[in-house]
Amino acid sequence: MKKTELLPMIVSFFKENPSQTYNYKQVSEAIGVKRDMLRQQVFGLLDELKEDGFLIETSIGKYKYNARGKEVIGKFERRSNGKNQLIPEDGGDGIFVAERNSMRAMNGDKVKVFLSARRKGQDPEGEVVEIIERVPQTFIGVLDVQPNYAFLINDNKFLANDIFIPKEKLLGGKSGDKAVVRIIDWPEKAKNPIGEVIDVLGPTGENNTEIHAILAEYGLPYDYPENISKEAEKIPFEVSADEIARREDFRGITTFTIDPHDAKDFDDALSARRLPNGNWEVGVHIADVTHYVKPGDIIDIEGEKRATSVYLVDRVVPMLPEHLSNGVCSLRPNEEKLAFSCIFELNENAEVVDYRIARTVINSDRRFTYEEAQDIIETGDGDYKEEILKLDELAKKLRQGRFRDGAIAFDRHEVRFNIDENGKPVSVYFKVAKDSNKLVEEFMLLANKTVAEFVGKPEKNRKPKTFVYRIHDVPDPEKMENFATFIRRFGYNLQTEGSNSDVSKSINRLLDSVQGTCEENLIETVAIRAMAKAVYSTDNIGHYGLAFEYYTHFTSPIRRYPDMMVHRLLERYLAGGRSASAEKYEELCKHCSEREQLAANAERSSIKYKQVEFLSEHLGKIYEGVISGVTEWGLYVEINENKCEGMVPIRDLDDDFYVFDDKSYCLIGRNNKRVFRLGDPITIQVARTNIERKIVDFALVSDEIPAEGEGGTAAIRPLPANKPRQQSRRSSDSGNKSRSGGRRRSSSSSKGKSSGKKKSE
Repeated sequence: MKKTELLPMIVSFFKENPSQTYNYKQVSEAIGVKRDMLRQQVFGLLDELKEDGFLIETSIGKYKYNARGKEVIGKFERRSNGKNQLIPEDGGDGIFVAERNSMRAMNGDKVKVFLSARRKGQDPEGEVVEIIERVPQTFIGVLDVQPNYAFLINDNKFLANDIFIPKEKLLGGKSGDKAVVRIIDWPEKAKNPIGEVIDVLGPTGENNTEIHAILAEYGLPYDYPENISKEAEKIPFEVSADEIARREDFRGITTFTIDPHDAKDFDDALSARRLPNGNWEVGVHIADVTHYVKPGDIIDIEGEKRATSVYLVDRVVPMLPEHLSNGVCSLRPNEEKLAFSCIFELNENAEVVDYRIARTVINSDRRFTYEEAQDIIETGDGDYKEEILKLDELAKKLRQGRFRDGAIAFDRHEVRFNIDENGKPVSVYFKVAKDSNKLVEEFMLLANKTVAEFVGKPEKNRKPKTFVYRIHDVPDPEKMENFATFIRRFGYNLQTEGSNSDVSKSINRLLDSVQGTCEENLIETVAIRAMAKAVYSTDNIGHYGLAFEYYTHFTSPIRRYPDMMVHRLLERYLAGGRSASAEKYEELCKHCSEREQLAANAERSSIKYKQVEFLSEHLGKIYEGVISGVTEWGLYVEINENKCEGMVPIRDLDDDFYVFDDKSYCLIGRNNKRVFRLGDPITIQVARTNIERKIVDFALVSDEIPAEGEGGTAAIRPLPANKPRQQSRRSSDSGNKSRSGGRRRSSSSSKGKSSGKKKSE
């Protein structure tokens, strides 16, 4: 079969299936091509059809019929380096939009773009012809105030221009203050947009200023509306006798909480007692937030908008007013509290013999910290030792069962900071999940799974009612192959084919193998990057990472709005109510997933800020580290001792001209052939820090860097600490992009000093 015969067959096939995506093997199968040589021709023709604009490559090697006309609608992505693009609503590659053709569209705006004629071998280019929907734009920067006007000096990857501010729009801001500015106009012939100050955060460099700037950057609140706090304060602490009478009474059963030492919002408690038949009854009691917060009231509206509490290094920005989160709803000891509970009967093998879901009243006997509970587990002595030791024994059996079923063990060490009274980090330490943490985690997981099964697996083959699930998709095969290729350079192997359980068990074996090695944190981070993100949805596909067919979030309603949604749906269905609107709840799920991601980004940014602040007090200090990222602009290095990350700029590697090999993620000296590879141990000196931009520069001191194909030692001069870093805005942006197959998430699972947050994914 000739190429001229293959082409019309491929064209016809895609026209007949315009909404589907195919790779070359699927196309070959569909048109009856079996010989390898002809399949290679199909592969080449698909690429040619993409170049001609007939097909869209939706992802690497996957093609779809291009049904676009000359006009395309999508989301505008503005970049300060001028590489603006439209992300089409129908998927496919982004369309380049030059600044002169952007119509001043801002990042996130929904726009209509007119496509120019496609030139052979070049990407399509577009011109914005209509801004369909504008996204409110605010920017954070430093004010430069002159006698008659001011500018916001903007360092945002989405906007290259500083913002002009008329003097009457300053809101009292002074030079050097950090401020939040809203763009109000951008005349066609003006170089700079015009803005107004909507909040002055305070002097640059102060802890509160910088933390509030991080929250503002992600559109997250940094205070609580006074009128909503006052409304919450009207809710009494006392539980009425009528309400107690309507509930199952657990006040006489041994009950306690186990939380971080600095936690105040206790949203879960455990009860335990031996039953006459020798089994154990374990109650997982969750704060009954929705008893107090009713749909549509002002507390609920604010909670829905926030969707999650935000945990930063030195503070918590709560989802609910403090009167509720730390007071009325918090399961504090020796106080009568209302709860929504899962009560399990477990045998000695930790098998669930029976369970029930009920609204209860409890009175916690004791508040344990994780450290106190751990001491009882290790010594066998202490308050309520029988109950804690039995719960620990049962939790370990539950955990073993999960891993047998294919759950993945991402038990990462968390980086924490000791903070002084001014918010400055004085030391770094690692938080390790011990048996007491895992005890609580296992029973929270069991409750979440059980609630999801209760609704998702109805009896008598009835159709499941609308529910909120926590879902985690299987890993993308291409990402897993890339990950397997990545770890082979360290001498590890990974099974990427077979059942989900086979692959997950192979990942667990890998994670066990890297424990204690210098590449442990690097490999664990890249492994997480290869996984899909867990999100909320009414469409249940299971939770791959936990190996659960049904899973939800039920156990943290004080800090997560999806848990409040789950409580309300449970109450409805336990009362025999009809299925809720799937469309309404899917929209809420999407909103909560997006807010969760913003909160995680802010958390990482606060950790990075504190790391830079910590290293600014250690200029000139020498550390051992590992190369955690290799890019064309330098080497990223993670310090072994404290997991802080910085960069050795390529311009400072002045003993040779180094070339970036993007296939092997290494820098190679053109003359001396020295190679800097991902994962190599390395010795660095802290050379420079920029707290405002969250940047750390390292200087290479010395390290055993082998030449390509031979041994050798590179001895590179330490860089003077006062040598300025001439970094263009473009290279600064690049630091946020992919390196080593994805952005290094330095200590990304770290929690703040006062987080009080539990691990219950």
